[in-house]
Amino acid sequence: MAWSERDKQLGMDRPITRRDFLNGVALTVGAMALNAGSSGSSFAATPASDPAKLTGLRGHSEAAMSVMHAIRDGSFWDTAPAPTPTGETYDLVVVGGGISGLAAAFLYRQQKPDAKILILENNDDFGGHARRNEFVASSGKRMIGYGGSQSLEKPSRFSPLVSKLIADLGIDLSRFETEFYNQDWWDTHGLTDAHFFRKEDYGVDALVPEGDTAADWVPQTPLNDKAKADLIALIDSPRDYLDGKSRDEKLEQLSTMTYADFLTGIAGADPQLVTYFYEQTEEYFGIGIDGTTALDAWALELPGFDGMDLGDIPYKTMSPSGRLEKIADDDYIYHFPDGNAAIARALVRALIPAALPGTSMEELVLNTLDYGKLDLADAPVRLRLEASVVRVKHDGDPATATSVTLTYAEGKELKIVTAAHVVLACWSRVIPKITDEVAAPQVEALNDQVKVPLIYGTVLLRTWQAFATLGIDGFYAPGNFWKGVWLDDPVSIGAYKFTDDPADPMLLHLWAMPVDGPKNLSARDKATAGRYALTTLSFEDMERELRDLMDRALRDGGFDAARDIEAVTLNRWSHGYALEYMRPWDQYWPDGPLPIETARKGWGRIAIANTDAGAYAYAHSAIDQAGRAVNELVGGVGGFATFPGPALGPDEVVG
Repeated sequence: MAWSERDKQLGMDRPITRRDFLNGVALTVGAMALNAGSSGSSFAATPASDPAKLTGLRGHSEAAMSVMHAIRDGSFWDTAPAPTPTGETYDLVVVGGGISGLAAAFLYRQQKPDAKILILENNDDFGGHARRNEFVASSGKRMIGYGGSQSLEKPSRFSPLVSKLIADLGIDLSRFETEFYNQDWWDTHGLTDAHFFRKEDYGVDALVPEGDTAADWVPQTPLNDKAKADLIALIDSPRDYLDGKSRDEKLEQLSTMTYADFLTGIAGADPQLVTYFYEQTEEYFGIGIDGTTALDAWALELPGFDGMDLGDIPYKTMSPSGRLEKIADDDYIYHFPDGNAAIARALVRALIPAALPGTSMEELVLNTLDYGKLDLADAPVRLRLEASVVRVKHDGDPATATSVTLTYAEGKELKIVTAAHVVLACWSRVIPKITDEVAAPQVEALNDQVKVPLIYGTVLLRTWQAFATLGIDGFYAPGNFWKGVWLDDPVSIGAYKFTDDPADPMLLHLWAMPVDGPKNLSARDKATAGRYALTTLSFEDMERELRDLMDRALRDGGFDAARDIEAVTLNRWSHGYALEYMRPWDQYWPDGPLPIETARKGWGRIAIANTDAGAYAYAHSAIDQAGRAVNELVGGVGGFATFPGPALGPDEVVG
């Protein structure tokens, strides 16, 4: 490949550990259907390999996506071979090896300890979006990061089921409060957040660290003079922009407008601040501030509300995440080095002990998982990777059938297994494509859940000296493809020690959410458009973007992208987070009826468990939905939450 001079300056031509990838440009090609990636992809895992150590383009694999896109497009069965019976029969088959599917298997075995279970996962690793990225730095240090689901949110608001399951897995969350998570690390190193303004948008490249007050740092930004003054006022001394109205009247008015409208129409702020804040709600809600209510922006602590006497109780039309932010004050510290991949590993350890030895939290992080032992013939629980389920059907009338037959693609073959019970822990929109047993109203409700696309990047740095020199722990990047760049969380568990020396290697976390597009599109429409846009981006495109961004933002700290970047893994989640119900788009929220109430209903010997079924993209929601599904099949499971987000008492919500 002929590299440009700028590419060479950025180190694109250097042979670092990141170019075993398959460009993401063929996701809709039905001809790839039967696992073209299995024999030809340089990053496809062999059964005994460790997918967490693979770099390049990760996340949803091309092979898995091509099978399901061929099913979606109606071309799969035109060339599919005849299925081959395996002769395997199970008490339970789980379709999907994410946290919800693994939790369903775990809870099922708690009710039926002698049950034989098979988990079929279409990707080359388990965990769903809870994925581990692992590296070895040039210094020899082992580095563990997260490629998706980051942390456990607000344990004080977990359902009884979630709290019990986590404890049953041997996870003591209080240890993060006392020994694992160093909450003083940033202050010890004198680090603060920063903002990077690009010359393409603001006329000049400028990295501006935050100060104690907005007046300390906003004047150094390249915003126009009115935008600067308005931003300082919004942060440091916001007035009551709805003075004269009662609290209830304020909450009601703010619930019917977007934060973008609040900024310009109510607060009278310069329109440049809409551009500046535009993407700050995307990571939570999958849409910018033109589609997020002012109340949800208030919940996320975006500025402008401190002078309005809004109280501290959420309004009923707030999104589930907005409600959680208002009512729970847990610190955001319940984070393993590999994020919620550790929860998935803990579930696998409990289900298949031979694959991951040990019992402690330290061993959960540090011990090596033997992928070759996930699918042993004599094991009571088996986890089969790269197995895409393409058909699920009761053996007879679902009302009276005693078994279900499942057909799945593995390599270039179709295979058949049977089960007494099935949990569909795949995406809701997949379900109508693999079974013809759901009626039209349920199909419509299942299709309502449009996943939010996102990309999580994990970058291994030779050192983090540039950040220390600049006194920052990362920066927001409004208007850039990558929306932010941040140092990893300061977690030390057992022999795994987080760095204190800027000369040591460091993992960075970057995120991008391609949900841009015309203003006033709904979150569903933006997610759909973003997903198609994502398919046109190659690994090389995205790597060049991150190198250019970091090189420009960190240059005054002595950063050299060509020298300092040692490895890159980009976790592409084309179908990412479950979409929350939120105003102004979902007028049925929260009073209902909610589409999930129709979508998640099981039938016969089949139940549904996924975050889509809770319209809530959190690990604890995945577990709650697993509990509900298992309870439908065999009973005995209680304490799970069914309403999206945290359960609220009558005195915990206004309106």
